[in-house]
Amino acid sequence: MAQFTLFSHKGGPNPWKVVIALKELNLSYEPVFFDFEKNEQKNEQHLFYNPNGRVPTLIDHQNNDYAIWESDAILAYLADRYDKERKISLPHDHPEYHHLLQYLFFQSSGQGVIWGQAGWFNLFHPEPVASAVIRYRNETKRVLGVLERILQNKDYLVADKYTIADVAFINWNSMLPSLFGKGRHEFKEDLPQLDFEKEFPKTYAWHKRLTERPAVAATIAERQQALQQ
Repeated sequence: MAQFTLFSHKGGPNPWKVVIALKELNLSYEPVFFDFEKNEQKNEQHLFYNPNGRVPTLIDHQNNDYAIWESDAILAYLADRYDKERKISLPHDHPEYHHLLQYLFFQSSGQGVIWGQAGWFNLFHPEPVASAVIRYRNETKRVLGVLERILQNKDYLVADKYTIADVAFINWNSMLPSLFGKGRHEFKEDLPQLDFEKEFPKTYAWHKRLTERPAVAATIAERQQALQQ
C-alpha cells in the first residue's frame, strides 16, 4: 500500500506540485483522479477530508490518515515531517525560513489566483469578456515581473538552494502558453501577448532549470500519461 492517497485532477496544476515534492522525497502515493465535469470532487468521501471540495487533498496513512488540503500547506507538511535531510526545505531556525513561507504565500495569493483567472477567462468562460482576459493577462505579466526582479542575481528564490518555494511555481508557469494562446472566443480587441524567454529571461531560465530536475521531469511525464488515459 502506498503511504499517501492524493485526491487529484489530471489537468490541474496544484495537485502536481505535490507529486513533485513526493518524488523529490521518494515517497509513495496513490492518485485518485476526480472528473470535474461530473462534480466528483464534491462527493461525501472527499468532503469528509476536505470541506472545500477542491484538490489536492493528501491523506497520510502512516500518520493516522492525517488529511491536509491546500497545495502549499501540503508542501510545508511534507517538508516538515519527511524532509529530514532538508533536500527541498529549510529548518525553522534558518534565517531564510520565513522568506520561504513568504514565497509560498505569494504563490498561492498572487500567481495561483491570477493564473487561474487568466486561464478561466481565456479557456472556459461561456461568454467572451475581453476586459477580463486583458486584465488577467496583464496581471500575469505583472507577477512575472515581480519574479524577474527577485531572480536578477540568484538561481533560486530562497537561501541559494532549490526548495518547496520553487516547487510551488513550476506547474503554473508551465501553463503560460495556454493562458496567452488561442482561447475559447475570438476578440476584436488587441490582447496582451507573451514572449516568456525574451520578456522575462531570468524567470524563464529559472523555470527551465527547475523542469530539468529528474523529479520534475518525471512528474511532467506522469501528468501527460494520465491525460492520455
